[in-house]
Amino acid sequence: QVQLVESGGGLVQPGGSLRLSCAASGFTFSSYAMSWYRQAPGKERELVAHITSVGDSTSYADSVKGRFTISRDNAKNTVYLQMNSLQPDDAAVYYCNARGLGYYAGINYWGKGTLVTVSS
Repeated sequence: QVQLVESGGGLVQPGGSLRLSCAASGFTFSSYAMSWYRQAPGKERELVAHITSVGDSTSYADSVKGRFTISRDNAKNTVYLQMNSLQPDDAAVYYCNARGLGYYAGINYWGKGTLVTVSS
């Protein structure tokens, strides 16, 4: 059974930090590129950060560059999102996404999300 389980969300003050985790199971994690998306109330889901299957390349939305860092541990089947200098505009539900590569191309998995609230 395929699962992507996000954790680490919560309430943080502006300027604070959070580290999100996404634990994957039920598929060949190292054959999937991983991404974090977010969706704020009334807004479309947007791509926040992306990492290749082996972790050798990352990319970020302009709004989070220099503040967020995506990483992965293929031995633990986990992808992380370190979020620093959080601002109220970062408040959203954060989703983990797995996109298959090669033999697994065309396959997409989503987690159920973890809520990040940024407020004083």
